[in-house]
Order: sequence, then C-alpha cells, then structure tokens
Amino acid sequence: MNAKSEAQPPAVSVIMPVLNEERHLREAVHAILRQEYAGEMEVVVALGPSTDRTDEIAAELVREDPRVHTVPNPTGRTPAALNAAIKASRHPIVVRVDGHAALSPGYITTAVRLLEETGAMNVGGIMHAEGQNDWEHAVAAAMTSKIGVGNAAFHTGGAAQQAETVYLGVFRREALEQQGGYNEEFIRAQDWELNFRIREAGGLIWFSPDLLVSYRPRPSVKALAKQYKDYGRWRHVVARYHEGSINLRYLAPPTAVCAIAAGIVVGAALTPWGFVIPGGYLAAIVAGSVPAGKGLPLKARLQIPVALATMHMSWGWGFLTSPRSLAKKVIASRRPAVLGETQEA
Repeated sequence: MNAKSEAQPPAVSVIMPVLNEERHLREAVHAILRQEYAGEMEVVVALGPSTDRTDEIAAELVREDPRVHTVPNPTGRTPAALNAAIKASRHPIVVRVDGHAALSPGYITTAVRLLEETGAMNVGGIMHAEGQNDWEHAVAAAMTSKIGVGNAAFHTGGAAQQAETVYLGVFRREALEQQGGYNEEFIRAQDWELNFRIREAGGLIWFSPDLLVSYRPRPSVKALAKQYKDYGRWRHVVARYHEGSINLRYLAPPTAVCAIAAGIVVGAALTPWGFVIPGGYLAAIVAGSVPAGKGLPLKARLQIPVALATMHMSWGWGFLTSPRSLAKKVIASRRPAVLGETQEA
C-alpha cells in the first residue's frame, strides 16, 4: 500500500433498509456517523412504507447531516431496499447496516483493513444482541447462547476464518455489481444467497470476531415468534435451493417440534411416558438458561426459557411448514454466479 492510500482510505457507502424502526433508527445512524473513519462516507437509508415515525426521523437525520440520504422502497422488502440503496450509493466499499443495529466503534476502519489484508469480497462479524428491558435481555441471552443458536459463529463468536456467510457484511462494490446485487425473491436469507453466489464465483467471505454490531432483539413474544418462524421458513427454501447446505444445527428445531408433538399425543392418548419428551425438553432449556442468564436481573433470567422455546419452536414450525411452491418460485429466479474477467481467463 503506498503513502497516498494510507493517508486516504477508500470512500465508504453505508446502506440501511428501514421499515418501522422509530425506536432505533436515530441510534443506528448516529453509531455510523460517529465512526472515526479517515475516508469519505455517506449513509443511504432505504425507506419502506412504515406506519410509525420512521420517515419523520429519517427526514430529521437528513437535515442534521449532509452525509445522510434517503431513497424510497415502496415494496417494503429488505432485498429490494438493499438494491435501491446500492444503486443510489457511489463509493467502492459498501457497508450493510440494519435499522435496529449499531456499529461498534472502529467497525468500518477494521472492516476496510480486513478487506485489504484478506483479499475478501465481503467481511462480517458478530451479531451482538443487547436488550433494553428484561424481556429483551432474556432474548439477547438466548440469542448469544449455544443452547439457543448452536455453534453459529456470528452469534456466539469464534476464530477469524473463511465463512459461508456473515452477519450484515462489508462488501467490495465490484462484488455486488458483478453479481447484480441481492436476489429480491429472497425475503429472508438474502445474505446467504448473495454470499453463495460470491463464493461460487471464487470470492472469499471472511468472518472476524473483531467486527461487532449491537443488535436490538424483538420487543415481544409475538414479534420474536414471527421472526424465527420466517427464519425457519426461509432456511428450508435455502435447503431446497442449494442441496447439501443443510446440517444438524438446522435440523434440530424441526426435529424437536416433531418429537414434542409426538410425545404429547402419546402421553395424552396412550401412556404418560410420552410426556418424558416434552418434559425433558423443558428441563433442558431451564437448565441451559442458568449459564445464559448469568449476571442478569431475576425477572430477565426467568424469561430466558420462554425466549428459547419461542425461538426453537417457531423456527422448527416455520421450517416444517415452508411451502414447496415458495422454493420452486425462488429456484426459478436463480441467478448463476457471474465470474469476473480474471476468473474466466
């Protein structure tokens, strides 16, 4: 790297899909604007059809700082928002941030350095869930525990290494433009699908625990259940889209749902021994919540089993009920990975 590039890092575009984020939008944007990054930076917020004060807050942010811009996203869909923001942005490094997430200090500087050091097309790190009340503290504890999410590095941490996908992501624009952006048929799991195409084209995806993003959990049981049902539904779409991508961690929730349902039926109709299965599951999540809730207030600790059961059962139900027709529609929209000139040679 020459002296000029050291003095002036590449300019960065931060893109943010937003829908009904009045609680966290200002915090999320301020965490970006406070980044001590030596290069030029812009923030492009893609506004969906929110029903709260999100648009008003976004307009205030635009007035307060000339680096902030907005673009419309009439569909409200996350991948469409991301593509609209990418199109409206102009810099060679593209940082994805969500409206309920806050970048840690030094995040952009570290990410740009890792892109240079590793040669990766996309780098990402840890989704660090942090709550603001007892329920959210409980969800955060569940989302950062192995009993809650298994061995997913972007939830629980781990060594820096090559990865299949990462949380959010800091991309080289060339990778996004080469692949034509996000596949808008993927309402969820669009990150995985895009990273899959980047990897198919020979690009490196890199995980680093040095990249930390604070994430605000869903504020209610109902909202958490919908979130994880959608996760499970779209993970099954991914499994049908890309055979061989499934593993035991993804099969655990649907297996648990089937086993618990079978145990309840057997226990009610045939023998009380059937209740051993749901009882065993309940005992396991209660026991697992003890280390997960270390240091939290009692009220938060008591809600961790509820959060765990909501996550597991909703994810499993979403996976089991994911319609094959949805997968067929998505598969029909499959975009083959686009190879760069050097890779085709």
